[in-house]
Amino acid sequence: MTWDELDWSILERLRGRFLSNAAAAGPYWESADDLANYDYTYGERIGWKWDHVLRELRLRNWRPRARTVFDWGCGSGVAARRVIAGFGPENFDALTVWDHSPLACDYAAATAQQAFPALTLTQATPGLLAAPTPIGLLVVSHVLNELPPDALAALQALIARADAVLWVEPGTHVVSRQLSALRDDLRATFQIVAPCTHANPCPVLTPGNERHWCHFFAPPPPEIFADSNWVKFGQRAGIDLRSLPYCFIAAERDDAGGTPALPGLSRVIGRVEHYKPYARWLNCDASGLVELELPKRADSALFKQLERTKAPLVYRWHRDSDKVTGGESLG
Repeated sequence: MTWDELDWSILERLRGRFLSNAAAAGPYWESADDLANYDYTYGERIGWKWDHVLRELRLRNWRPRARTVFDWGCGSGVAARRVIAGFGPENFDALTVWDHSPLACDYAAATAQQAFPALTLTQATPGLLAAPTPIGLLVVSHVLNELPPDALAALQALIARADAVLWVEPGTHVVSRQLSALRDDLRATFQIVAPCTHANPCPVLTPGNERHWCHFFAPPPPEIFADSNWVKFGQRAGIDLRSLPYCFIAAERDDAGGTPALPGLSRVIGRVEHYKPYARWLNCDASGLVELELPKRADSALFKQLERTKAPLVYRWHRDSDKVTGGESLG
């Protein structure tokens, strides 16, 4: 696929279904061309979110122990391909894909096989979905707003068989709070690796915090803003190319001996707001949610770093109550 080969009528039809929420009504792929056009554009933007999640996991020195990947609701397969490439294809033996669309399964399997020829590729059968056998690393991407209750129950049954779960969703208020509730359910049998720096119940869900939601922003590759093809795509699709909000969970089964919570570290929620004399942000750590403020005069270098960095915002702050006097980023 190249920009010259894009079928804009396909992209506009898919965009219309996404915006109208018709995607939840059933499979919306009509051909392999649908998947190829999606993968090259919308799917690539999802890939940038996964790249940022994987960057944070590397900063936390975490990698999956399982050598098998199960991509549930695979769509074009971009999530599994990013995960396998991000951790190194030499660390995986097999990939299983599943989607309610056979077209999507075929496309995801074919593109993964082309990218990773040494990988064993399979498509999940009803028998495999119903079996009690372990499934390794479970990858889930951008499915929550499309899931009826029975499909969510089926996904939760798969989670119970997974060694680890990587789950990325759009960073909307509704979807993020749904994912936070699922994250709290996971705490019974899984260790929460990220984005949290603690293992407590999600403070976003406590009474009084209804207006908040756990979300972050991935930086798109800077070169796209000088690429007329991406600029044209953003204009025709009505998308702000600068904005890639997402939420996510990374969790590992407790008996796997994985990475513990990170005492003393905090995760910035959303974006840091910068004003002339100070910066302000919503902070999450083991004590809960709180708005913190960094006066510029307290640490001008940190003030500038928070304004410019594209890295995940995981920090160890030096604080006097809600005033930050300094801090160091993870990694």
